Amino acid sequence: MQEDFLHYLWKYKKIDLHRLKTVQGEVIVVKSVGQHNCNAGPDFFNAQLQIGEQLWAGNVEMHVKSADWFLHNHEKDKTYDNVILHVVWEHDTEVFRSDNTTIPTLQLKDYIRTNVLGNYKALFATKNSWINCENDFHSIDSFLLSNWLERLYFERLERKALTIESLLETSKNDWEAVLFKLLSKNFGLKVNGEAFFSMANATDFSIVRKIQSNQQNLEALFFGQSGLLLDTIENGYYNILVKDYEFLRQKFKLENSKVLPLQFFRLRPSSFPTIRLSQLANLYHLHQNLFSKIIKSTTLNEFYKLLKVATSTYWQSHYTFQRESKPSIKTISKAFVDLLLINTIIPLKYCYAKQQGNPVDDEILKLISEIKSEQNSIVEAFQKLNPIVTSALHSQALVQLKTEYCSKNRCLQCAIGNKLLHK
Repeated sequence: MQEDFLHYLWKYKKIDLHRLKTVQGEVIVVKSVGQHNCNAGPDFFNAQLQIGEQLWAGNVEMHVKSADWFLHNHEKDKTYDNVILHVVWEHDTEVFRSDNTTIPTLQLKDYIRTNVLGNYKALFATKNSWINCENDFHSIDSFLLSNWLERLYFERLERKALTIESLLETSKNDWEAVLFKLLSKNFGLKVNGEAFFSMANATDFSIVRKIQSNQQNLEALFFGQSGLLLDTIENGYYNILVKDYEFLRQKFKLENSKVLPLQFFRLRPSSFPTIRLSQLANLYHLHQNLFSKIIKSTTLNEFYKLLKVATSTYWQSHYTFQRESKPSIKTISKAFVDLLLINTIIPLKYCYAKQQGNPVDDEILKLISEIKSEQNSIVEAFQKLNPIVTSALHSQALVQLKTEYCSKNRCLQCAIGNKLLHK
């Protein structure tokens, strides 16, 4: 038995409210269960209860056993002097306030329906399972699941919005600069994401604005800041970039000592950092005011068109400076644009609309629902339990479900867990 189950029963009134009595025999009438407190202090603030003939307003504290009151030293803490009811699963001792007055106690196990208790024990008994409800996940009706996944997706957007808001604060509310940092990170993917992000953090976006009309200078800036121009190589284009970067470094007093090293190992050539940096440079060369264009775009096709950029001419026949390769136009794929939309563009649009007071929830739902689902271990595992995934909305929501609910045993805060408790 866990205290959060007691919180759940009390908060959502999942007990027989019509026959409640204290262990001392006084009738309890619940006017208001109070406000759930997830921080330090009593578990519920400002409850309103009639106990016997007396109407009380105050706080409610909960424990598995009454003796936990003393285990937590509440009898010495004046914060708990205004507790009007002690709700426990099992009453094993009387409890007192700091002035030695007795606190009325409710023993909750006398008032819970047996099916709820049985379902609770069954839900948390599967210790070796991937998720607690994996044997019942397939039985959840599609309407409940669809609504819960939509809510989970917006929870995930809210979490990403916090990161964006933090970047806005450090960038003096420069949305273009924040976009540059986030795009850089996503262009680096998992292997080089943090390295690309550190490059963007070390490069004031005002410099990008000043030189973006010159594609070669942008490449020199990104390659130089990323530490790719430090070797001695007999290559004409390489030496041109070295010369250009040295000029930019002195002119803008550039510093890259905190930029993380790039990795080529275990990457497909099309995802080499050289290719991605060239594509990123070309994107900013082709589109001034990229943030404004992103905000104005609403359809998937508009984004595919906006973000369909290739490398510079040199990289059409190279993957590294040291070796020439078979010529090919290395254009950003639709699958890569999908990743940019999922991880950067949609969260940025959501955060911007939220800050402007212009909700775009319907537009975002339509857009994310048209993007193909991501493929990862979490999505694959859920698909085996119930093949429901059809879009990126589902895949993002399931990642949120697994990481923020299932892995943390937050079944009582989950719509699926709630449904199973009352089946």
